[in-house]
Amino acid sequence: MGTGRKIVDAHFHLWNLDENYYPWLSGADRTTLVKNFSSLRTNYLVSDFRRDFGDLNVIAGVHIQAEHDHADPVRETRWLQRVADETAPCGFPQAIVADADFANNDVETVLEGHCAFRNMRGIRHVLHRMLNAPLPYDPLKNPVWRRNFSLLKKFHLSFDMQLFWQQAEDAVSLIHANPDVQIVLDHAAMPIWDDAENMTCWRRMLRRYAEFPNVAIKISGFGTPYPNWNARSIDPILSEVMAAFTPQRCMLASNFPVEGLAKSYAEVWGNYAEYFSAYSDDEQDLLFWRNAAQIYRIDLKGLDNV
Repeated sequence: MGTGRKIVDAHFHLWNLDENYYPWLSGADRTTLVKNFSSLRTNYLVSDFRRDFGDLNVIAGVHIQAEHDHADPVRETRWLQRVADETAPCGFPQAIVADADFANNDVETVLEGHCAFRNMRGIRHVLHRMLNAPLPYDPLKNPVWRRNFSLLKKFHLSFDMQLFWQQAEDAVSLIHANPDVQIVLDHAAMPIWDDAENMTCWRRMLRRYAEFPNVAIKISGFGTPYPNWNARSIDPILSEVMAAFTPQRCMLASNFPVEGLAKSYAEVWGNYAEYFSAYSDDEQDLLFWRNAAQIYRIDLKGLDNV
């Protein structure tokens, strides 16, 4: 991929193990889909991110919560805002998607705490996290969680929705009840299985989500289920995503540094460039930067001559 096309990376992570606590990175026993992730147990800072994207024209990035200590989620946002301010006005991350558990009694106070920071844009609370725990738990079936979800509208926040297709019916009813909340499906709506039955269910679920105009989708996260993925191998997934959502509601992301276990940053974006090479320049702009900037409300003035 050439260095000229602008990129707003719609999904990346930073962490500082010296300043903050991330249970899954700090040796605690934590369920995760990421295999062989011991190499991630080191600081990943803006300097590392800049090193990884090199001479690619990454003009902005959306930081997605990195499973920081759930007992103090605002601490991560406070740290990220300081990181961004250190190199303002163009410091990473330009948008922050934080964590909040809508089942907690103090969730409104948590949201207020997040929103005290100017780069705050949305919430991600991973919905599949506890499905396979000894005591299975699905937030989508919790009436308190569902009721408090509507606070997103009050605080003008989006929601990054990461879940399995098995949770789709409950998710669809939640989306239907909250038409004014921008939903972003993470990691192509998680097609992590390759058998025919599961993929059929994923395709059916994908089309259900696409019926709602307030739902967009993020193309990312292929390295975890498919470490050897390339522009050709992901066509069965991307052809379905693009047919359902069109370039107008899709955005591209690296999922770094997690994706770095499988691919270099340049390889990720090179595969995207190859796959979408037949799309028009306007469509590629939507995919590579415009949609992410619009949905996450990133002011690009001063970042590039856009």
